[in-house]
Amino acid sequence: MHISASILNCNFLKLEEEIKKVEAAGIDSFHLDVMDGHFVSNLSFGTPIFNALKKITQKPIITHLMVFSPIKMVEWFIPGSLEIIFHYEAMKDEKELKATINKIKNNNLKCGIALNPPTPIENILPYLSEFNEILIMSVNPGFGGQKFIPETIKKIEQLRNLINKENLKITLSVDGGVGPENSKLLITAGVDKLVVGSAIFREKDYSLIVKKLKNV
Repeated sequence: MHISASILNCNFLKLEEEIKKVEAAGIDSFHLDVMDGHFVSNLSFGTPIFNALKKITQKPIITHLMVFSPIKMVEWFIPGSLEIIFHYEAMKDEKELKATINKIKNNNLKCGIALNPPTPIENILPYLSEFNEILIMSVNPGFGGQKFIPETIKKIEQLRNLINKENLKITLSVDGGVGPENSKLLITAGVDKLVVGSAIFREKDYSLIVKKLKNV
């Protein structure tokens, strides 16, 4: 099971120490939540933290743009990101959706789409083959530490069945309220990747939490 550490709730006064500590715990990648204060009500961080993270880690960085008009920000995160994920809900129309996909893929990055809890999977069915990853949000995006929305399980199961049926090579991931208490349920439902933030960084022993997440 791939564990991607979301650093939104880490101790930024000790960023390098936190990154090295969670790397040693066995995480597989870093998940960077970029928020603009408009698409979501929170304002997180941008290129300064991204550039610092690139210097600290050799682990893959997945940039998650929780912003309106993500196509305008793609270039800022090209050197150093393995993948850029943007939100379906941030798109004005199909033209902008396709342009954003092309902008990411034409720069030789993987392209992912994120779906907020109310958004049905049917909305992205015409574009499935364009994506390397589908990120199911299991909380309303914007803040770390929220409680997991149980209805997410059904959504994951439906999407997993569809991916398998169409024999698509798409990573199915989940983000929001993920921890040892629900990781087994999520893995059984069909996810390939768990994005975990608060469940790791609120504990003293990062290694213990990561082991619990991976050995369920």
